[in-house]
Amino acid sequence: MEALPKRDYSLVGEESRRAVARGLATADWYRSPIPRAQLKALMQRSDHPALLHLAIWLAAFLVTGSGGYISWGSWWAVPFFAAYGVLYGSSTDARWHECGHGTAFRTEWLNDAVYQVASFMILREPVVWRWSHIRHHTDTIIVGRDPEIAVPRPPDIHGILLSFVGIKQALDYFPRLLLHVGGRLRPDEATFIPESDHGKLFWTARIHLAVYLTVICWAIAAQTMLPLMYVGLPSFYGAWLYVLTGLTQHAGMAEDVLDHRLNTRTVYMNPVVRFLYLNMNYHIEHHMFPMVPYHRLPELHELMRADTPPPYRGFLEAYREIIPALLRQRRDPTWHVKRKLPPGARPSSPSAPAALAAE
Repeated sequence: MEALPKRDYSLVGEESRRAVARGLATADWYRSPIPRAQLKALMQRSDHPALLHLAIWLAAFLVTGSGGYISWGSWWAVPFFAAYGVLYGSSTDARWHECGHGTAFRTEWLNDAVYQVASFMILREPVVWRWSHIRHHTDTIIVGRDPEIAVPRPPDIHGILLSFVGIKQALDYFPRLLLHVGGRLRPDEATFIPESDHGKLFWTARIHLAVYLTVICWAIAAQTMLPLMYVGLPSFYGAWLYVLTGLTQHAGMAEDVLDHRLNTRTVYMNPVVRFLYLNMNYHIEHHMFPMVPYHRLPELHELMRADTPPPYRGFLEAYREIIPALLRQRRDPTWHVKRKLPPGARPSSPSAPAALAAE
């Protein structure tokens, strides 16, 4: 059996140099035509929607956390901690994301405060992931440039399954954390984290480690795992929902294209998931116009519908495409989902690199 062709997804290899040579690095991306005045209005930030969401979110933590504490030792604790886990280990992904963009709140310190706390809860170092996500938006699914390609080809199905319980994330986070605690960086990190932020990165890693050690010591001293059910373990048992939603974003889609309509999905989801996910199911819209706050994305979606592929009508329709796509990419890593643009939609940007047109 012939070995499967593999690309180098690192940021310091030949694919990175090739992406630069092909004009794919920091390139001009296609954007749907939105009247300037409407787009400017959509981009206006406000504290009010996010403060309301934050209040409901914190109340949900209080209810589920209190219920888990009161019912600890009985089976009634299971549903309370299951709900608490999703809030802690999954909904924080969206809060990390939106506050990292600075679009959730108008007040910057609110964005930064929620971002820092959510980063810890989702097993992410805030300095690393702030710069990583900037690169993800600049070079979305460009091999050798994007540090956040969740499903490299051929897909690691075993690793994807482990990510539903946070194990794959932990295997990346904790070794990286210990490296940063010691004041060192990985070679790929040096390509997107400016030197001016290195000190902040190392001290934040030490704070993360100190919190974990404190909670572990507390649990040992109290001879109960209850403290770990609130801090630490929810990153594992509550991770499944953010992985489920996250895979709908780009898994199985085209690599090395300069049009988010071809490498990103928009999926309709129910109101509860949209609250937990902060409307990131409108993901084509978010990638094209990342400075539009999450609560305005449904409006942006309506303005863009005629220029984008039809949205998926829920998880079932999305995963009917994703699962066969990943299984096929195990056999043929060159294959990808090909999205059709609706009649009348504009073609991809004419400014795309000539090298792409020739391939």
